[in-house]
Amino acid sequence: MSKLTIVFAISLALLIYGGANLYIGHRLYRGLVLIFTRINKWVFACVYGVIAFIYLLQFLPLPGAINELVTTFSSYWLGIFVYLLLWFAVIDVVVFIGKLCKLIPSPVPKVVRLCSWGLAIFCTIAFVGYGIYNATQIKEVQYKISTKDSVDSPKMKIVVISDLHLGAIQSENRLEEIVEKINAMKPDLIAIPGDIFNDDFDAVKNPKRVSELFKQLEAPYGVYATLGNHDGGKTFHQMVKLLKDSNIMLLKDEYVIIDDRFALAGSLDSSPIRGYGGLKRKDMQDSLEKIDPKLPLIVLDHNPIHLEEYSSNVDLILSGHTHKGQIFPGSLITNQIYVVDYGHYQKNANSPHVIVTSGVGTWGMPMRVGTNNEIVEILLD
Repeated sequence: MSKLTIVFAISLALLIYGGANLYIGHRLYRGLVLIFTRINKWVFACVYGVIAFIYLLQFLPLPGAINELVTTFSSYWLGIFVYLLLWFAVIDVVVFIGKLCKLIPSPVPKVVRLCSWGLAIFCTIAFVGYGIYNATQIKEVQYKISTKDSVDSPKMKIVVISDLHLGAIQSENRLEEIVEKINAMKPDLIAIPGDIFNDDFDAVKNPKRVSELFKQLEAPYGVYATLGNHDGGKTFHQMVKLLKDSNIMLLKDEYVIIDDRFALAGSLDSSPIRGYGGLKRKDMQDSLEKIDPKLPLIVLDHNPIHLEEYSSNVDLILSGHTHKGQIFPGSLITNQIYVVDYGHYQKNANSPHVIVTSGVGTWGMPMRVGTNNEIVEILLD
């Protein structure tokens, strides 16, 4: 990507963010002035401007404690920003349509303006509050998958977790509960299809504790992982070392035969943020063709956008990445981008089964609205 393209992309993002904040700030002020008639618009503009600007500071190299404070504030602010923008826009459209249909007088009466403003604020508080609470909950989802008749049935239980995003807000707090829930399921194999970390290993507050918890995972066939787009960057090698020290076997465009019962492969993500220290995703299909066709073949591939790369010799593809949009209306977007953005999918009887999890953690906003943090249990027969 050229420097000119990067400058253009950053400028466009700042323009969109700035414009959205002008709209939100204007709508907030118009409602507040109905209640607090003496509010000074310049004081309000300065306060709101500082709040909006703090979000941008997270992209700068700040000292540790300040960076943590800014990142935490920015994570929550992003969710508030999204829902203020959404609800003010929805209500403004409704009021506009009401005026066109002569259901609402023009100019809009003060009581209508106040009630519509209050409704937007209430909906924002409700969605953000619920989202924060729901992000602390971990659900369990189960799928039953049958292999093709030509394949020897492994009759095994696989537990899948994706998108831990260790280093993100609240990510380490839920890890102990995740490990306990997984072990209670008594899996034969544990699979982690990517985004174990959140871009920066140094953001993990207690790597030693993380490693200790990973070591507590129990599965006769072991714990296997592949890399997601957030598992790269300048601290990539520290991430890999922690996984190795935690007895998690990392598959980087390679496969293993386990107990002569099944084959497990892992593909690198095609778009790692700041790279995998020189590693690039390879086409695995030729090497996968060499596997005994009677052995069930399971593939870990973080992003489900690559489904067409795999042929009928693959029995099951495990992915994450999408978060199912994480917060409404994000799921409407991911549903349009991916053939399958969540759940179980099979194109036809000869195609691989695909299971995409919404992930067990959150990225960016520590919120879940319309989606859940989940642990997936697969009964493979």
